[in-house]
Amino acid sequence: MPQHFKKLSMPVTQLKFQQAIALHQQGKLSEAERLYADILQDDPAHFDAVHLLGVIALQTQRDQRCVDLITYAIGLNASMAEAHCNLGNAFRNLKRFDEALAAYERAIALKPHLADAHNSHGNALKDLKRFEAALASYQKAIALNPDYADAHSNCGTALHELKRFDEAIVHYQHAISLKPDFTEAYNNYGNTLKDLKRYDEALECYDRAIALNPVFAEAHANRASALHDLRRIEEALAGYEKAIRLKPTYEEAYVNRGLILNNLNRFSDALADFETAISLQPDFADAHHNRGHALSYLDRRTEARESYEKTLALTPDDVPYNRGIVLADLKRFDEALENYDKSILLNPAHAEAHNNRGIVLVCLKRFDEALESYNQAIALDTDNATFYNNKSFCLLLTGHFEQGWELLERRRTKPELVSLFKARNYSQPLWRGEDIAHKTVFIYWEQGLGDTIQFCRFAKLAEQRGANIIFSARNCLHALLKTLSPSIQLIGEKQTPAHFDYHCPIMSLPLGFGIKLHNIPADTPYLHADPARVQNWKQKLGDEGFKIGIVWQGNKGKVDAGRSFALREFEGISRLSGVRLISLQKGGGLEQLQNLPAGMNVESLGEDFDIGTDAFLDTAAVMENLDLIISSDTAIAHLAGALGRPVWVILKDNPDWRWMLDRSDSPWYPSMRLFRQKTTDDWTGIFADITAELGSLIPTR
Repeated sequence: MPQHFKKLSMPVTQLKFQQAIALHQQGKLSEAERLYADILQDDPAHFDAVHLLGVIALQTQRDQRCVDLITYAIGLNASMAEAHCNLGNAFRNLKRFDEALAAYERAIALKPHLADAHNSHGNALKDLKRFEAALASYQKAIALNPDYADAHSNCGTALHELKRFDEAIVHYQHAISLKPDFTEAYNNYGNTLKDLKRYDEALECYDRAIALNPVFAEAHANRASALHDLRRIEEALAGYEKAIRLKPTYEEAYVNRGLILNNLNRFSDALADFETAISLQPDFADAHHNRGHALSYLDRRTEARESYEKTLALTPDDVPYNRGIVLADLKRFDEALENYDKSILLNPAHAEAHNNRGIVLVCLKRFDEALESYNQAIALDTDNATFYNNKSFCLLLTGHFEQGWELLERRRTKPELVSLFKARNYSQPLWRGEDIAHKTVFIYWEQGLGDTIQFCRFAKLAEQRGANIIFSARNCLHALLKTLSPSIQLIGEKQTPAHFDYHCPIMSLPLGFGIKLHNIPADTPYLHADPARVQNWKQKLGDEGFKIGIVWQGNKGKVDAGRSFALREFEGISRLSGVRLISLQKGGGLEQLQNLPAGMNVESLGEDFDIGTDAFLDTAAVMENLDLIISSDTAIAHLAGALGRPVWVILKDNPDWRWMLDRSDSPWYPSMRLFRQKTTDDWTGIFADITAELGSLIPTR
C-alpha cells in the first residue's frame, strides 16, 4: 500500500498542491494526477510531485511507471524512507523480489522505526519463501506498533507456512480484534483452520470474509478448497467457478478446479483449465505438472512428457515424480529409472518412487534390484497393499511361488479391491490349507474373466479332496463353468450361501494348496464346449483349410498396455497356402476388419456370435473346430488352454507374471505355446517366427 503523504512545503503554487493532495486523498486519482503533472511543467525537479505521481501509478497498477517515477524522485532526494518503501512495493508487484528487498532495507536504514517498512520487508521475504526471516520482520513491525493489524495478519501467515498453526491463530485473532472488517485476516485464518482439518470453523471464516467482501475471489477459492477436502465436490466446483468469474486471471483457481476435474475423469476439461493457467502465467510449474497428468490420462504421453520436462526446467530441484511414470509408459525405461533415482535422491522417503522404480527394474529384467526397491517402499509405507502386490508379481514371475502367493494376499486392501473384499467379510475362517474332507468350502470370484478361467481348476481340485464346493462366479460365466464339475454348486456373483465351513477367494486357492512350479494342476481340458454348439459350428465352418482362430486386442486400459497388436500383423500368415483366419475378436478391435491390406482375408463369425448374457459359449464351440488359436494375452488364451485346444499366445517382452520368463511352454496349459517379443514393441519379429513355424507345420497336416 502507498505510504503516508508528506506535508508539502516547497515554494511552488501552494494552492495547486493543496488541491492535488486533497483530490488524491479523496480517491480522485486522475484529477490529482493532472495537477501533479501541471506542477512538474513548472518545476520538473519537484520531488514531492514526482513521488506522488509514482504513488498514483502504484495505486492504479502501473508498476513499471511507478518504478520509473519514484526512481527519478529518489534521484532528486534519496533521504525519504517512504519513497524507498513505495519503490519496493512496485518491485514486489513486478515480482522483482530482490530489488524490493533492497528498497525496503534502504527505507529501514533511513528510518529504523518505520513499521510499514519492516512489514513490507517481511512481505518480500515471504514471496521468496524465506519464512523465518519474514517472521522476524513482521515481529519487528509489531514491536514498533503493537496495534498494527496488517503485521499481525502477515505474522500469522508466516507462522502458518512454518507449521506453527496455534501461534498463527493467535495473530489472526488479534488482527481481527483490531480491525473487525479485515477480510484478508479472515481468509488467512480460514486457511490455517483448514490445514488443521477444522473445516467447519474454516468455512465460517471464509463466509465472514465473503460477507464483508462478496467479490473476494481468493476467499471463494479457499472456501472451495475446504469443500473439496470435505468431498463436497459439486459445491467445490461451484466455488472455483465463482472465483474465476470474479477474477478471470486467477491462475491458481484454474489449476485447483482442474485437479477436481481430473479426479472426476473429466480429463479434457481439466486439461483446458491447466492450459488456461499456463496462458496466464507461463512459468507456473504446478500448472505444467498437472497438465502432464491430464495428458497422461488422455494417452497423450509424448505431450505429457513435454509438460513434465517444462516443469523440470522451471523447478530443477524438484524432479516431477510422474515424469517417470510417463517415461515408463513410453517404454523409455532407462530414463524412467534415472528419473526415479533423482526423485529418491531428493526425497529418500518417497515410497511411491521406490515402488515405481521397482516396476521399471522389472521391465529391465533386473529382478533382484526390483525386489530391493519394493522392500524399500514397503519399509516406508507398511500398509500400502499395492507395494506388496507388485513384489508378489515379481516373485511369481521369477518362479518364487511360495513367497509370491503369500504376499498376494495383501491385495485385499488395495483401494480398487477393498469394497469387493469388504462384502466378503465372513465370520467363518478363510481357508489356508486345512483338511476340507466333508466340509463345505465357499469359493468366490474376483477381478477378471481370465483369472476365473485360469483358477477355477482349483475348485475341482478342492472337490477331489472331499469338499462340498459352492462357487460364486460372474453370472456371465455360469454356463461355461457348469462343465467344470456337475457336483460344484454355482451361485450368483453377489450371493452368499446360507451355510459353509470355510471361504476362499479364487486367487487365494494356490496358497491353500501350496502350489509350486512342479505341482501346478494342469490336467486339461477341465472346461468343455457344449456338444450341440460344437456340431452347429462344425457345419457352419466346414472342413476346408487350416483354420486358425485369432484374437489381437484385449480390453483397452492400463492392464492391457503393450499386450495388443494390430490385426494387419497377421498378413503374412493369411498368405500361407490353405490357411483360413477366423476372427474370435469381440468388442474393441473389430473395426480393424474394415481396413485390411489388399488380399488379406479374415472371416467373421457374424453378428450372432456369442451374443446374449453368457460369455464364450460360441467361442468354446468354435475352438473345438479349429486347428489352432493364436491370441494376444487375453481371456481367450486362457479359455483355449482350459479346453485343451492348441493355442499360441503372443507376449510382450515383459509379460504378465503367469507366463513367467524365457520359456516357450506354459506350466498352466500343456496345449499352449508361448511366443515372446525379443525387443520391446517388436511384433514383426514374432509374426515372422510364427509364419515360418506354420509354413513347416501345415504341410504335415
